[in-house]
Amino acid sequence: MRADDVDDPYGSSRGSSDRRDLVEVGSIERGRSRQDDRRSGEADARRRRSEGRPPHDEDQSRRRRDERSEEGYPDEPPRQGRGDEDGRDRRSNAGRDRNEAEGQDDRKGSRPDKDDDGDDRRARRKRRPLVIGIAAVVLLLLAGGGLYYWLSTRGKISTDDAYTDGNIVNVAPQVAGQVIALEVTDNQFVHKGDPLFRIDPRQFRFSREQAQGQLDASNAQVANQKLGVEIARKNFPAALQLAQANLDSARANLALQQANYDRQRSLPKLATTQQDVDTTAANYQQAKAQVEQAQARLVQAMPVQQNIGQSEQQVDQLKGQAEQAKAQVEQADLNIEWSVVRAPQDGWVTKRNLNAGDYLTAGQQVMSLVTTDVWVTANYKETELDGMRPGQRVHIAIDAYPDLDLQGHVDSIQRGSGSKFSAFPAENATGNFIKIVQRVPVKIVIDSGLRKDEPLPLGISVVPTVILK
Repeated sequence: MRADDVDDPYGSSRGSSDRRDLVEVGSIERGRSRQDDRRSGEADARRRRSEGRPPHDEDQSRRRRDERSEEGYPDEPPRQGRGDEDGRDRRSNAGRDRNEAEGQDDRKGSRPDKDDDGDDRRARRKRRPLVIGIAAVVLLLLAGGGLYYWLSTRGKISTDDAYTDGNIVNVAPQVAGQVIALEVTDNQFVHKGDPLFRIDPRQFRFSREQAQGQLDASNAQVANQKLGVEIARKNFPAALQLAQANLDSARANLALQQANYDRQRSLPKLATTQQDVDTTAANYQQAKAQVEQAQARLVQAMPVQQNIGQSEQQVDQLKGQAEQAKAQVEQADLNIEWSVVRAPQDGWVTKRNLNAGDYLTAGQQVMSLVTTDVWVTANYKETELDGMRPGQRVHIAIDAYPDLDLQGHVDSIQRGSGSKFSAFPAENATGNFIKIVQRVPVKIVIDSGLRKDEPLPLGISVVPTVILK
C-alpha cells in the first residue's frame, strides 16, 4: 500500500485538494492539446481527401479519443490492482466533477470551434454528392458536345469567305441630249420595258423629217427610171431596125450612083460634058459615105439588150439611194425611241447619278440595275475541294438574316484560282517562293428559302455548308 493511500487526518484533505488541482490542470492541458491535435488531424484529413487518399487510422483513433475527452471521459491508464483502480475511480470522479463545475467556461469557449468544424464537415459531406454530380454532368455535356460536333461536321465543308452575287446591268443612253424627265427613284423595282428617264426628242424628229424627204425623192427617181426601162425595151430594138433600113437605103443609092458614074465614063467625050462626069463622080463618092455611115449606126444600135440592162442598172442604183434614205428614216425613228431610256431587265435601280436637266452623251453610265438572279460565290480553299462536285446539296446561312434557311446546290467550280485572274498574277518562277493556300470560287445556286419581303443585297456575307455525301 502506497503512502498516498494512508489516511492522514491533517494532510489528507490538503493532499486530496492538491491532487485534484493537479488532475484538473492536467485534464485541461490534455483537453487543449487534444483539441489542437484534433484540429491538426482534421486539417491533415482534409488535405488527404483533397489528394484523394483516405484518412490515416491514427487520425481516426485520435479523433475518437478527442471525442471521448470532450464528452468528459479522459483516457484511463492501465489497471494495476483493485485498490489502485478504486483510487483512480475516485480521483476520476472527483476530477470529472471538478472539471464539470470549474471548467465549464473552458468547455463553453471551445464548443463553438467544435460545432463550427462539425458543421463544416457535415456541409462538405452534403455538398460532395452535388459536386460530383455537377462534375459528371459537365463531363457528359462536354463528351456529348464533342460527339455532336464530330457527327454534325463530318462530311461537310463550310467557309465564311463567301458572299451573295448576281447580275448588274449598267444603264447608259444610246443618244446624246438633255434629260427632260426622270421616271424612277433610288432602289425602285422596275420591270423590263419601264421608262427610266427621257431625253429631249425634238432634234431627232427634225432629222427624221429630213430623212423622210430624201426617201420620197429617191422613190420618185426610182419610179421614173422604171418608166425609162420600159421605153428602152422598145426604143433600142426599133433603133436597130432603123439603122438596118438606113444601111439598105444607102447601099441602093450607092449602086445607082455607081451605075451613073460608070455610064458617064463610057460615053464619048463629045456625047457628054465634063460637068456631068464630075457630078456623077461626086454622087458616087457621097453614096459610098452614106453606106459607111449607115453601117456605123447599125453597129451602134446592135447592143439592144446591153442598153436595156444599163437602164435597169440605173433603176437599181436609184433603189439603193432610196434604201439609204429609208435607213436614215429608220435611224431617226430609233433615235426618237432611244430618247426614252427603258429598263433592259427586271431589277432594282441602284447607283443613280443623274437628274432632270443633265446633258448626257451616248454611252455615259448613269445608273445600274440589280437583276433578280442571285447566287452565292464561295471561295473555298484548294485543300477543301476534294470530293466537291456539281449538284451537291448546300445549306446557306446569311449573317443579315439569321432565321433565314436557304437551300441550294453547287452549280460549278471555276477553272482557276482567284489569284490567277487578278490584275497582277503571281509569277512563281521568279524570286523566292512561299507556298500560300489558294482559294477557288465556287458558284452555288439558291433553290429555296428566299422571301419576297426581305431584300437580299449583293455582296453580303454568307456561310455556305456543302454536304459532300
